[in-house]
Amino acid sequence: MVGDDEAPSSSLVESFYRHRLPVRITHWINALCILFLLGSGLNIFNAHPRLYWGQYGADADGSLFSIEAVDRDGGAHGVTQVGPWHFDTTGLLGWSKYQGDYVARGWPHWLTIPSFQDLADARHWHFLFAWLLVFNGLAYLGWSLFSRHLQKDIAPTRNDIYAIPRSLIDHLKLKHPAGEAAKRYNPLQRVAYLCVIVLISLMVATGLTMSPGFDAVCPWLIDLFGGRQSARTIHFISASLIVLFVVIHLAEVVLAGPINEVRSMLTGRYVLPKEPRR
Repeated sequence: MVGDDEAPSSSLVESFYRHRLPVRITHWINALCILFLLGSGLNIFNAHPRLYWGQYGADADGSLFSIEAVDRDGGAHGVTQVGPWHFDTTGLLGWSKYQGDYVARGWPHWLTIPSFQDLADARHWHFLFAWLLVFNGLAYLGWSLFSRHLQKDIAPTRNDIYAIPRSLIDHLKLKHPAGEAAKRYNPLQRVAYLCVIVLISLMVATGLTMSPGFDAVCPWLIDLFGGRQSARTIHFISASLIVLFVVIHLAEVVLAGPINEVRSMLTGRYVLPKEPRR
C-alpha cells in the first residue's frame, strides 16, 4: 500500500490514513453504548408503553403513542397506536411470544436488555451505558475541538449545503465518492454526523430531565422541554432517529464496500476507490 508521504502509483492500490485513533476508539464505544441503551431503554419503556405530552401521564390520559394488548374478536391482540391511528401488531408488538407462550408486552423480548421484563435491571444497564456515552462523547468533543476535526471534517461548509441535493441523488443512484473526493466526508455525511451529535446531546438532556434528583438541581430543564412526559417523548423520538441513522449508516457501509469501510475504522487505513474510467 502507498503511505501518506509516498506518491501514488498506477500499479499499486492507493490508501491513506482516514480515521485517527481517537475517532476509532470513540466510534466503537459509541456503538456499544447505543446498542445497550436502546435495548435497556425498550425494556424500561415496556414498564409503561405509552408516550404523552406535558408534565403528567397515566393510563387515563390520552397518549401520543402506545403499544398494548387488547381483547378483541374473542382473543388477545397487539395494538400499536400512533396519534389517531391504530395498527394490529399481534405477534410483534403488544402481544408476542416469550419462551413459547404469548404474553402482553410492548416490545418483544429479542429487542430488549435484559430479554425478560425487569425494570430495575434495565435501569441499571441504561444508566451505566448512559454515563459511559456521556464521558465518551465529552472526550470525543474535546479532542475534536482541540484537533479541529469538528471544524475541518464535520461542520458543513456553505458549498456542502449547496451540494446536498446532488449528493442525495448520487446516493440514491448508489454512486459513492471515488478518487480525491473519497478523502473527505461528503455533504450528506457531514450533515448526518452533526445531526447525530445533536441527537445524542438531546437524549442526554431529556434523560436528565426525567430524573427527579437532577430536576431538583436544574428545575429549568422541565420548563425547557415542556414537562417530564414531553421530555420522555422527545427522548424516544431522538432514539428512533438514531436507529434510523444506524440503519442507513450500515446500509451505506455494505454498499460502499464493507471490508474497506470496517478496516478503515479498525486500523485507520482506507483504500481509495478508483474513479470510473470515462
